[in-house]
Amino acid sequence: MTTTTAICFDLDGTLVQYDRSFDEILTTAFEREIGTATEEMVEAYETGFFDTFEECEPEPYHAGMRAALAEAEIDTDDVNVDALVAALRDEELAATGVSSAARDCLSELGADEATTLVVCSDGVGEWQRAKIDRHDLADFDETVISYDVGGHKTDGDPYDAVRERVDAEEYVMVGDSHESDVVAAREAGFVPVQYEDAETDLFAILTAML
Repeated sequence: MTTTTAICFDLDGTLVQYDRSFDEILTTAFEREIGTATEEMVEAYETGFFDTFEECEPEPYHAGMRAALAEAEIDTDDVNVDALVAALRDEELAATGVSSAARDCLSELGADEATTLVVCSDGVGEWQRAKIDRHDLADFDETVISYDVGGHKTDGDPYDAVRERVDAEEYVMVGDSHESDVVAAREAGFVPVQYEDAETDLFAILTAML
């Protein structure tokens, strides 16, 4: 009997790599839309964003932007917050890339009929799917995003959703976060594979192991 395996990949920091830090991405978006950016604004954005994001509350990017503007004492009536969020999305997408080794690995895995490929990512569905579309990551059979299922990986909800959608004998989670992609995955009964070192090409190693 052929063993069926669902191999799940995290997006940010695993499949999708960034050519600059998020603070730099955010600073560029601020400067582009309102002509100013400070460390305090960046810190306020991150606090406002994560306070909302961690609870899966609506519009965390808007919450972050409003917090940053409040820190800078800029009236939201004077700034189009939607445009500011759109600028951040544009800058974030432009900073992303997918390695040829990752693509080769996905192609090899996708050719195996006993393997189901899944994106399993914390994040807002619209934003994460935009990264998938931008880089034409068409090898995946399923996409599970934490905001879509109402809880993040540490809560177990995305892992439960993977099991509901994909019938497999073994589940594997490949990701860069120890807490989300290793500890939480193991607790959910997944085999974790951590991408710990950006200098080590995990995907070339995975391909060699096939």
